[in-house]
Amino acid sequence: MKKICKNDINLNDAITCGQIFRYFVTNDKYTLILSDRVVELYEDNEYIYATSNNETNLENILINFLDLNRDYEKINQYLINNDNSLKTIIESCKGFKIINSPSFEMIISYMISANNNVRNITRAVNNLSEKYGKEIIFNDKKYYLFPSLDDMKKLNLEDYINLKLGFRSKYIYDFVKNINEEDINKINELDTIAAIKYLTSFNGIGLKIASCILLFGYKRLDVFPIDTWVKKYMMDNYGFADINKIKEYATNKYGEYSGLAIQYMFHSKRNKALH
Repeated sequence: MKKICKNDINLNDAITCGQIFRYFVTNDKYTLILSDRVVELYEDNEYIYATSNNETNLENILINFLDLNRDYEKINQYLINNDNSLKTIIESCKGFKIINSPSFEMIISYMISANNNVRNITRAVNNLSEKYGKEIIFNDKKYYLFPSLDDMKKLNLEDYINLKLGFRSKYIYDFVKNINEEDINKINELDTIAAIKYLTSFNGIGLKIASCILLFGYKRLDVFPIDTWVKKYMMDNYGFADINKIKEYATNKYGEYSGLAIQYMFHSKRNKALH
């Protein structure tokens, strides 16, 4: 078991807020499927306690995955200084973090998310992993890693259709067929505008999906994943819900942390309202 200083993270808010789709919660313990292992986490006021089928470099992997080294207090103060109306929701979201997920998994997961709900996305991602990913035994249970790009290149269009991905099947099949690991990695080298242009050049990836991919899969906090909840927040608090106006406002007010500000809006409007 690894004991990790938790700083100010709240595991429930960070894990269950809709950023990722592959986790299980049992008795305040969170089981997560990372790129190469399965981990179980729980927390007290000071520490995160972690066990895994593979504890090699586990602490550093979790610090990166849970974004524990980023100074959220400094960022939050910057956002509040620029827009004091955010103060209440930022305080209510204390402990929220942007989880740093594997890039390829986020691309496919958010392509699956198009015109879909969380339950169906989760089921589809899990089915894809169970059928084509590597099996891991942890705590006497079977888990499955997300399939690699090479694994998915072996699939044909019918395989995706059989996973009940609907119209997304062709988009994902074509995307996988036409990219390689270098393409996935080179997105890190592009500025955000160029990265969005590249991602949206593929059928099945629009602006919102590209923004989610960059935010959750590439640590880009300056993107704008705008959905109905963010629109509702902006309408209720600023009097507009037009996407272009939201982008303009976010760019001017929140700058390089626009994506985090919008996640606070989403989290406070959708997730907090559900509790």
